[in-house]
Amino acid sequence: MAGKPERPAGAMTERAPVAEELGKRPVAARIKAASLSYGKTLALKEINLELPSGIMTGLIGPDGVGKSSLLSLISGARAVQQGKIEVLEGDIANKEHRECIYARIAYMPQGLGRNLYPTLSVFENVDFFGRLFGHNKQERAKRIAELLRSTGLSPFADRPAGKLSGGMKQKLGLCCALIHDPDLLILDEPTTGVDPLSRRQFWELIDDIRQGRPDMSVVVATAYMEEAERFDWLVAMDAGQVLATGTPDELRQRTGAQSLDAAFIALLPEERRRGHQDVVIPPRRDVEGEVAIEAEHLTMRFGNFTAVDDVSFRIDKGEIFGFLGSNGCGKTTTMKMLTGLLVPSEGQARLFGQEVEPGDMKVRQRVGYMSQAFSLYTELTVRQNLDLHARLFGMKAAAIPARIEEMVSRFGLNEVLDAWPDALPLGIRQRLSLAVALVHSPEILILDEPTSGVDPIARDSFWRILSDLSRQDHVTIFVSTHFMNEAQLCDRISLMHAGKVLVSEKPSVIMEKRGARTLEEAFIGYLEDAIQESADSEPAESESMPVQAVAPKPAQPAPQAMSKRFFDLRRLFAYTQRESLELRRDPIRATLALLGSVILMFVIGYGINMDVGNLTFAVLDRDDTTTSRDYALQIAGSRYFTEKPPITDYADLDRRMRNGELNLAIEIPPGFARDVARGKAVEIGAWIDGAMPARAETVRGYVQGIHQDWLTQKARQRYGDAAVTGNFQLAVRYRYNPDIQSIVAMVPAVIPLLLLMIPAMLAVLSVVREKELGSIINFYVTPVTPLEFLLGKQLPYIALAMINFVMLTAFAIFVFRVPFTGSLVTLTAAAFLYVTATTALGLVISAFMKSQIAAIFGTALLTLIPAVQYSGIIDPVSSLQGAGAVIGRIYPTTYFVTISRGTFSKGLGFSDLWTDFVPLLIAIPVLLLLGTLLLKKQAG
Repeated sequence: MAGKPERPAGAMTERAPVAEELGKRPVAARIKAASLSYGKTLALKEINLELPSGIMTGLIGPDGVGKSSLLSLISGARAVQQGKIEVLEGDIANKEHRECIYARIAYMPQGLGRNLYPTLSVFENVDFFGRLFGHNKQERAKRIAELLRSTGLSPFADRPAGKLSGGMKQKLGLCCALIHDPDLLILDEPTTGVDPLSRRQFWELIDDIRQGRPDMSVVVATAYMEEAERFDWLVAMDAGQVLATGTPDELRQRTGAQSLDAAFIALLPEERRRGHQDVVIPPRRDVEGEVAIEAEHLTMRFGNFTAVDDVSFRIDKGEIFGFLGSNGCGKTTTMKMLTGLLVPSEGQARLFGQEVEPGDMKVRQRVGYMSQAFSLYTELTVRQNLDLHARLFGMKAAAIPARIEEMVSRFGLNEVLDAWPDALPLGIRQRLSLAVALVHSPEILILDEPTSGVDPIARDSFWRILSDLSRQDHVTIFVSTHFMNEAQLCDRISLMHAGKVLVSEKPSVIMEKRGARTLEEAFIGYLEDAIQESADSEPAESESMPVQAVAPKPAQPAPQAMSKRFFDLRRLFAYTQRESLELRRDPIRATLALLGSVILMFVIGYGINMDVGNLTFAVLDRDDTTTSRDYALQIAGSRYFTEKPPITDYADLDRRMRNGELNLAIEIPPGFARDVARGKAVEIGAWIDGAMPARAETVRGYVQGIHQDWLTQKARQRYGDAAVTGNFQLAVRYRYNPDIQSIVAMVPAVIPLLLLMIPAMLAVLSVVREKELGSIINFYVTPVTPLEFLLGKQLPYIALAMINFVMLTAFAIFVFRVPFTGSLVTLTAAAFLYVTATTALGLVISAFMKSQIAAIFGTALLTLIPAVQYSGIIDPVSSLQGAGAVIGRIYPTTYFVTISRGTFSKGLGFSDLWTDFVPLLIAIPVLLLLGTLLLKKQAG
């Protein structure tokens, strides 16, 4: 797409080794017949490769060719499935060898700041990695000061990593990787998404570090071919295989190409590059035409953060307009304001002279939008996605099939019409996204980084399509990109930084104004001016600072003995401190963790109430005599019943029971008093609401008892005391809960339930969140052992659970008024053992969970069901049979429920309950051992 590039600014003036010397160098990594699969997808196929040491090796190729997979295998982050990989003179599949070389390897994974922790400051992030590698406080302070000074991050030591620019995040990630002076530095696409100036500074920093440590080997993956020009040795990859190896000059000479882009295309298999042509976009007629897109002083604020600041530009109909800038500079936000997806805080966006309104579908129908991430429905086929979007934009049903056929033919989708989008190669997915964006024949096409990660052939094919759309169909194209060679194909471009447009002009004019040989040089010049202007006005807020010219002096190597220890408190407390800091800086999570249990205590304590009282009843009195009224008064006098107005007939009875007004209806038949006086058999009707069977049975017992008591009174009145002579009564006295209040039994049982569910859920989320965000990679590639990792994660949540215990106990005593009669020390000691076990249970569950949503639901089910059903909260464990009895006897909640109820209601102490402590003491090491065994030190 471009001619032979100039050597990138800041590149080393001489390559460290010449090509002839590479074969004489020791090998940093040797790969033999390595293959790797993700399910049915083959990521690497029979890779055979030797990476020389002491040089900078680049893995080049688009996304999805296996670069990241190969680097993860070399770093030890992923388990070797097939073949053999030797790294630093040993088999990386061997656990003992990996433990020996953790301190000699540094791995910076793909993605901006993926190995960083957003809520931790710059200093705290680097300090965390220093702890993991066993450095003491003085050594960490020395190394961190040198690294931050050399990267220009010293003024931002207290800034949270999440608030850094993309370039600064990558510099911070590099500091974290270099804290232990590795022999092998592995960088997976470290400059993707950052601006050209930050890219140049990053590579200057690497060059300076290599000058200070010439024996350090560096392996880099990149999709930027202009970046690969600075590497000593290249490995071109495609479809999980190695295409060729050699220096940049060797690859160009071998293929006869003028650029690495062209060389890479020439190295692809014949069937892949057949029919490929360089992109040539015909000149656009410079005729004043209709203005298609107009931004006038657009500003977008999110709280105190200004994402887009006073942006203005105009784009003519049929023009290809490029939008350049780093990730987070405001490109995507601007595009969303232009499409009506975001309402600007200030300014106006117009399409064809009409102001963009979020609800105006007429304007929306004239726009096609292709988002940065793949956003089509993966559960629909290619044909179904096209059909759905055509209908969503209101196309007439009769016209849809013909339009779909046109899109399929134009974008070469014939062979994948019935395929699922997830199964398609990245280049075809991008063509599908473009076809969907065009299916309703829009006049404006807005594309957000459409070719990111796509191979050069697919990228050229994509741009030829854009050329035809612009020049033949007169579609206005607004496209954002990171690639300078793509930007040179645009009619005009805007350079954006920190929410502001620096310049809008033709690429050639921009280069001419700056006196630059390349567009990248021009962009860097504008960035430097903008940064200097920002530094002059607000020096403390300038986010991009030049790196020091001198490389940081290497400190003493990381203590190898400490990195090999099976257990080290410094590494353990590194995770404890980090987890505690994240909790403190996430007030929502911390508040819910503390107050959530109290709220649930209130809801469950009052909600699960088995007391049957305040029952409503009414009487259908068909006798209406003194005797019948006396019978009704007998029920009304009970503390369990409340009398309601009399029932008039069966219809009234049915209506009032149906709407819940009555729990009990008494029907007294005609002649009731007469028959009682004559001693005849009398049948009284008692209608009970049976919607809740347990409650209905209790009401039945109450009524039968009251009825029997009334009969005894009448017998005594009629026959005297002789009528009841010989009757024996059972005198019942209730201990521990004289009033038989269910709340006295339930609240002490709810405490174990909440101390099980919430601490276990917090513990499992602490691990699964790292898996989901990608920071689990730090555990994979550092000397931290699984036991240190789990205990370090667990300790803050044990402390949090004990605070919960104190709050729940106080709530039970002072709010629910549940009497506490036993040993508080015994209950507290048991609670400590119990929450240690429940958090350990959460760590065990985390081994099976990959997303936070699954972790929440899974933990709730795996803790609540056994606790409620089999732990004696409702039914005694001794009454359970089969599997339920086994679960009840091994589940920790069973024993803490006994201790909680015993100390609350029965006045028991340790001497009475020590046997219930034993299962809790056994559960802790068993669960921790199980969690340690299940937690893998490598990705599967």
